[in-house]
Amino acid sequence: MLAQSENMSQPGSPDAAQIVGQLVQKNQERTALLHHFEGCRHYALDYTGFPSSKSAEMVVSVRFDAPAQKQFQVVREHGSQVLINRVLKELLENEKQAVDEQNRKKTALTPENYEFRFVGAEVINGRPQYVLEVAPRTKNKFLYRGKIWVDATDFAVSRISAEPAKNPSFWISHTSIEHEYSKFGDFWLPVRNTSVTKVRLGGTAKLRIDYSNYLFGIPTKTADADVCDNTSSDLRLSERR
Repeated sequence: MLAQSENMSQPGSPDAAQIVGQLVQKNQERTALLHHFEGCRHYALDYTGFPSSKSAEMVVSVRFDAPAQKQFQVVREHGSQVLINRVLKELLENEKQAVDEQNRKKTALTPENYEFRFVGAEVINGRPQYVLEVAPRTKNKFLYRGKIWVDATDFAVSRISAEPAKNPSFWISHTSIEHEYSKFGDFWLPVRNTSVTKVRLGGTAKLRIDYSNYLFGIPTKTADADVCDNTSSDLRLSERR
């Protein structure tokens, strides 16, 4: 026990509780500063398996207003209407639910919702990171289990590698998720989300979400298409396939 205590006090091997305490505090400070942002997303979904392979893409503008309002507008869509309506648009509805104040408290990255264990340190893009294992305390579809990378300077999550705490559907056997975040001014926001879902009937769904064109500050009258202008060429290339 004495040796363990000495190791935990050395630089590079901190107590997980200390890291999480700083993470929670900094997240609260960033949340208080983030009044409004706009951005664009490109969803690309490919399904292979029974009964047939399908693909779909969707370009979506998003607007956030504190404390808990998100608005989505589909700018363009292409491909399987089944995937668009039953998967991609369902993701948007789930995100609206997750941003609700009660859901945010139940799903926040806090000791009340997760158990944390320090497992190491790495460097991502020249920035030192703490690596923590996280385990949900309850089975909630918005929680996950896996690893998080916490920026050692800003105490913000820079990466997540995980799986859902609760299987969202009987037809799904397993889902692996990778989130990547980058720093924009004072804020850390998602830039890429990739997931692979195995279906019990033998199919595989691969989803990638790219986030771009973040705008901060006072709400503007920017048209949804304007926020997503530079993604139009990517979608046109897909339509030629």
